[in-house]
Amino acid sequence: MEIASLYSLASRILEPLFPHCLWKGGTDALTVALSFDDGPHPKYTPQLLTELERYQIPASFFWLGVCVEQAPEIARAIYQQGHWIGLHGYTHRSFPRLSAAELNQSLEKTQVAIARACQLPLSEVKQRIRDVRPPNGLFTPQILNQLRQEHYRPVMWTIAPEDWVRPGVSVVVKRVMRQVSKGSLIVLHDGVYGGEDIAEIVALLAPQLLAQGYQFVTIDDLWRQHIFN
Repeated sequence: MEIASLYSLASRILEPLFPHCLWKGGTDALTVALSFDDGPHPKYTPQLLTELERYQIPASFFWLGVCVEQAPEIARAIYQQGHWIGLHGYTHRSFPRLSAAELNQSLEKTQVAIARACQLPLSEVKQRIRDVRPPNGLFTPQILNQLRQEHYRPVMWTIAPEDWVRPGVSVVVKRVMRQVSKGSLIVLHDGVYGGEDIAEIVALLAPQLLAQGYQFVTIDDLWRQHIFN
């Protein structure tokens, strides 16, 4: 079994053990969410935005604070285009390696970076941007408890096609299409690892999903499905 399939299997195993994480949406409708980690990137993310606009796809971005600081104009463009924004930490350090104070600081520094880049009041960012995807998908029950106590919403995934190792655009697309189902939450990457291929991946993937009748939704839409199912 390929590693990309193991990520999907792991999500199915872990979902009932950690029901307060978002793993997928409801299964009553043909909806799917595209999410992108590790950006924004000054070169790869604008290419991705072109494809998202071409197919009128609302996407969800989980940002690294340091990347927001390095590409504030790109971050602002994503926000202004109406995409959903989440947190991925200030740098790509696994949360289990951080103390509770360091984790809080990492998320808060990312919110500060977003507020500055998107020209928003920090109070608004702290209130609205509360979705968190742990780098590498690594967490502990203690980390989830901390996130819940601080009113963050932990977000995982249904499908992780391992695009960050660049197995080939067609390979990534085939992996997604083989695993996709109602309510799937797909994680892709627009950062240093995987970002070089991301626009081409979406350009091939989007029309195939649309042809099968899927409607693209955001992480916030999946949360609403999650609550009412």
